[in-house]
Amino acid sequence: MNKSNLIGLTCISFLSYALTGALITITGIFLENISKYFNIPITDMGNTFTFLNAGILSSIFISSWITNIINLKTQLIFGFILTIIATLILIFSHNLTYFSISMFMLGIISGITMSIGTYIITNLYTDQTRASMLLLTDSFFSMSGIIFPIITALIISNNMKWYWVYFIIGIIYLIIFLITINTKFPIIYTEISKKRIKTWNFSILCLSISALLYILGQLSFISWMPEYTMKYIHISINQSSKLVSAFWMAYMVGMWIFSFILKFFDLKKTIITLSGISLFLMSLFNIFYDYALLYIIILSLGFFSSAIYTIIITLASQQTPLSSPKTINYILTSGTVGTLLTFIITGPIVQKYGIFSALLVSNILYGIVFFLVIIFATLTKTKPIHD
Repeated sequence: MNKSNLIGLTCISFLSYALTGALITITGIFLENISKYFNIPITDMGNTFTFLNAGILSSIFISSWITNIINLKTQLIFGFILTIIATLILIFSHNLTYFSISMFMLGIISGITMSIGTYIITNLYTDQTRASMLLLTDSFFSMSGIIFPIITALIISNNMKWYWVYFIIGIIYLIIFLITINTKFPIIYTEISKKRIKTWNFSILCLSISALLYILGQLSFISWMPEYTMKYIHISINQSSKLVSAFWMAYMVGMWIFSFILKFFDLKKTIITLSGISLFLMSLFNIFYDYALLYIIILSLGFFSSAIYTIIITLASQQTPLSSPKTINYILTSGTVGTLLTFIITGPIVQKYGIFSALLVSNILYGIVFFLVIIFATLTKTKPIHD
């Protein structure tokens, strides 16, 4: 494979994660603005975004099947066409049902596109290079979490319609499309191992619950935090968006740093430490009202929580005699279910008890994760990591 083709495919992988990150991380910034646009309560609007998460979850189950019958290049071309359709519906339709359909479409499109990005990286790179490239690819999700909340806040503060955010996100897929039509894709071969591996044991169940609750807690916090700070801390939408961006910036930097230093530490002790620190920092965020202090706290929270999900996945892969793709997929699915449940769980809670209750729920979920990883570390053994 020539160098330009390799670069093109790698860029597609990076942008696939940036696309999903952009769609997920902007919700909390303009939730109130969209609820006023459709003239419905903010909690009901939050529940509507569940269609986006449901689409992403659905894509996990159908991506492998689609890849067996439709090549990657064709999938991306169709994805671009569907993105145009979904964006046009958002711009020209003042209808909540069509909005929900568009969110579901965008969820499936972004989920499948992100799966394609993962397929590409795992097939183009091997061994240590693969691990580094997967980490770099994943950091583009966080990069979108830095950039797009600021873009969203600028659009809303300048009295522009919220749907122009999705038009800008669509530009990401336009770039993917332009690279796609000028790039040759590798043929993906699916190998099915005949050796059965028992993956349904206590340790993996414990880790999968931890993954679900961690993602649910993280996204519940980051989705309702902007609205909370604007109403109770009395800051502007621009300041609120900077808090969201600060979290994802620190999260991205944390992933890069921890990817280098984790090999020097015991993973079980590390995840206990990081989850404990994250629990403490989130508790601090919920009791202070000074913007400068909250900015420092959320930077620290993003940094120290950045490696938790990656460590959960790594520990899960060590619970079987051979690293099983099914095990990894099970943990990833659990995390995606956490994403799906974000507004389903917190919406009714916010409606009944107020926005601050969503942050308290996130704090409780981080506390449960902390105790779960302690139980896991106490009762299980892990294989050593070989460089």
